[in-house]
Amino acid sequence: MAKGFGSQSMTAPLRRVLVRAPDPPALAGWREYGWRAAPDPAGIAREHEAFCSLLAGAGAEVLFAENRVVGNPDAIYVYDPALVSDRGAVLLRPGKPGRRNEVEALEQELTRHGVPTAARLSGGAVAEGGDTMWLDERTLLAGRGYRTNDGGIAALRDALPGIEVVAFDLPYLNGPTEVLHLLSLISPLDEDLALVFLPLLPVRLVEVLAERGVRLVEVPEEEFETIGCNVLALAPRVGLALEGNRETRRRLEAAGVEMIVYQGEELSLKGDGGPTCLTRPILRG
Repeated sequence: MAKGFGSQSMTAPLRRVLVRAPDPPALAGWREYGWRAAPDPAGIAREHEAFCSLLAGAGAEVLFAENRVVGNPDAIYVYDPALVSDRGAVLLRPGKPGRRNEVEALEQELTRHGVPTAARLSGGAVAEGGDTMWLDERTLLAGRGYRTNDGGIAALRDALPGIEVVAFDLPYLNGPTEVLHLLSLISPLDEDLALVFLPLLPVRLVEVLAERGVRLVEVPEEEFETIGCNVLALAPRVGLALEGNRETRRRLEAAGVEMIVYQGEELSLKGDGGPTCLTRPILRG
């Protein structure tokens, strides 16, 4: 039987993906978790259901987390608590303390779907999935910022033997109270194409991408705050993006990307989590 997990790519066809539906009681904690406004429970549920339908329509097997993460509205953003490597899950330790209860819950779900635990971060090491990006199947990029520290990057190197983990400092921007992940600044759409917000991208990362021959499509400044830079690759040059951000979409389509959009006023804009954040790819390829 073919192995049902392995996701050391950002752009290979998405085959299996884990999602978590919004939990209405947990939404009451939106202020504590730094959301921009109170989400409407019925609206966010409708948007999440439609989002999952788009994933399934693109050919992915959509797996739903069944356990609850009590009091934590951020738990819908399942990308952050773990990576799924070819060896199994690497359980991370979020830099946002209120999100650390997501890790065990996600491990239970991954185990239920046949993904073994390969490693876990502990102690003072912190890292979030949004600060990681597969450049290729043997190279993981890591953003060093307020959610991922030096200890977390060192732990990733230990957890992923044979993988080169390349770290880049992230900009300060609005400081520790607002999330700024590596994937806030870049979304790969193919091996040789990436969407970026160039003004905040680390210089060394720009140089690495140039050395690899990766073409950059730039997000305009006016669309950065509306999650314009967060696009999920469903397959090479097929992107799933938040509705709106019309200029970013136009530029991607001009670069040969087929764009699919979803409505996310409640699901994404209020909690600052785009389509990548809402998914934990389990199998690509």
